[in-house]
Amino acid sequence: MNKLLFLTLAGFLVACSANKDKADATGTFEADEVIVSSEIGGRILSLDIEEGQAIPQKTVVGNIDAENLVLQKEQVEASIRALREKTADVGPQVTLLQDQLKVQQTQLANLSHERKRIENLLKQDAATGKQLDDINSQIEVIQRQMAVTRQQINVQQSNISTQNRGVLSEGEPLGKRAQQISDQIERSKIINPVNGTVITKYAEAGEVTSPGKALYKIADLSTITLRAYISGGQLSEVKLGQKVSVRVDKGADDYKEFTGMVTWVSDKAEFTPKTIQTKDERANLVYAIKVKVKNDGYLKIGMYGEVMLVQKP
Repeated sequence: MNKLLFLTLAGFLVACSANKDKADATGTFEADEVIVSSEIGGRILSLDIEEGQAIPQKTVVGNIDAENLVLQKEQVEASIRALREKTADVGPQVTLLQDQLKVQQTQLANLSHERKRIENLLKQDAATGKQLDDINSQIEVIQRQMAVTRQQINVQQSNISTQNRGVLSEGEPLGKRAQQISDQIERSKIINPVNGTVITKYAEAGEVTSPGKALYKIADLSTITLRAYISGGQLSEVKLGQKVSVRVDKGADDYKEFTGMVTWVSDKAEFTPKTIQTKDERANLVYAIKVKVKNDGYLKIGMYGEVMLVQKP
């Protein structure tokens, strides 16, 4: 009788212990993966990465052949230089007219001096009125000639300026085109977008790629996410920011435990994924949750994990 009681009590304690250690939710680990591709097409000159390699953000990990773009940029820059050579220099023509104007100004000064002399002689009756009229006519002629010369200078400057503006106006779109090509050349560099570990490498140096074609996949594995599933009855026990215990298999009969934090709870029910539960349990509706776990290197993508909603003391 005592032996039977002992066995019953031992069985009860084992059942209690098993109940206590039963997981509240199960799922698999995943990471926020980034597919990295080239922004331009061409032959891959280099792609210096290996699977499992940790790469810092903004590191240049490879280059795409951009020789064709470099040649296009040089052609555009040559066209811009050719435009400058097409512009006219107004200087020589204006200088010639200005020299002519100086001569006319000297002639006017001489005529004005002569007129004063005649006016003085006229007061002494040593000159005639006709002489004064003649000198005034000559002054009027030279003044008109000077006005015409000044107008010619303005016309020349205006015409050449208009002509040059027309030529140089073609330079602005060419300059923008050169900037656009420079940007494309810069995009020939393959720059790693995030801190992380290379998960899969899809291409090698020497291959030809196209914009958007995957070159490699990278993910930050320092913090990894366990996507697990809880029942509707457990929803009240889960809240965002809640700390939970996460465990994974460690050997045949042992677990490795981590501390995780609930960062997302689905607002829609779904059928239990067939990869997680038994056939009967797959008919049940569950809610997905995401638990962020600090990874010490032990956790891997696709690894099975269990969630205990109440942390062990």
